[in-house]
Amino acid sequence: MGITKAAEFSVVDNQLAQMAKALAHPARIAILKILLKRDTCICGDIVDVLPLSQSTVSQHLKELKTAGLIQGDIEGTKVCYCINEKTWAEAKEVFGKLFRQDPAPRSGCC
Repeated sequence: MGITKAAEFSVVDNQLAQMAKALAHPARIAILKILLKRDTCICGDIVDVLPLSQSTVSQHLKELKTAGLIQGDIEGTKVCYCINEKTWAEAKEVFGKLFRQDPAPRSGCC
C-alpha cells in the first residue's frame, strides 16, 4: 500500500474527505438519520431498526465516530450514541462551501 499524500492538502480538505468517506455508505446515512431524530440512541436500538447484524452496525458506528460525526458515552454495558453537534456544524459548513461553488464556464469540453 502506498504512502498517503494527505499532508499535501489543507486541513479543511482532509477534514472534508474524512467526513465524505464516513458518509459513503447507505447504512451510515441511515444511522445518522436515526440519531438526528433522537436525543440519544443505544446501539441495540439502531440494530433493531436496520437490517444489519450487531457487529456490522458497530463497525459503521466506529467509522462515524472516527470521523467525529457522532459521539458515544458508555453507560454500564451499553454505549449511548448521539450526533456530535460541533462536528455536525463544521460538516454543514465545509460541505456547504464546497457545494455553493459554481463550476467554471466550460468552453466546449465535456
